Amino acid sequence: MNQPFPSTLLEEAVNEFSKLPGIGKKTALRLVLHLLKQPAEQVARFGNSVIRLKNEVCYCRICHNISDQERCSICSDSSRNSRQICVVENIREVMAVENTGQYNGVYHVLGGLISPMDGVGPSNLEIESLVDRITREGADEVIMALPATMEGDTTAFYVYRKLAPVNIPVTTIARGIAVGDELEYADEITLGRSILNRITYKG
Repeated sequence: MNQPFPSTLLEEAVNEFSKLPGIGKKTALRLVLHLLKQPAEQVARFGNSVIRLKNEVCYCRICHNISDQERCSICSDSSRNSRQICVVENIREVMAVENTGQYNGVYHVLGGLISPMDGVGPSNLEIESLVDRITREGADEVIMALPATMEGDTTAFYVYRKLAPVNIPVTTIARGIAVGDELEYADEITLGRSILNRITYKG
């Protein structure tokens, strides 16, 4: 999109919006023009919500899920099985598994996957905190709910090896999820069946 902008303020706003994932210059322009048509109060609420998100959002000190407090609502729920830990890549997978209604344990969010090509190693993820958590508190089962990709399998194997000395059953969700698929895009029925029909993880 090389057309000249009639306003430098408009151009700056479009440039910022186009930095978001999946947002090109044309879509960014459409979004900015939409905001310009909205009442000032509505635009202020939009802007303030983004600022508050950045400044006030917390990460659960136990599972590293995004939260409004230092302990998330899932870890604080006494009706959940705290001795069953589902290991996921990020918050999107927490939301995806929760939407199935088939899981009543707790989570551990790694914050990514091991990917040497992208410069992401084990030390960049919340793997040591998982090992410390299980060593300190114990667990009856650790469920690997990671993407069926090379990075997901590499991460699962690394975590499995790190947990080996603790001698706790490690399972992985059944491969009802197609190899190469991202968990967040799986339909709820397939994902729910994968959670229910998990199998023993064999490194």
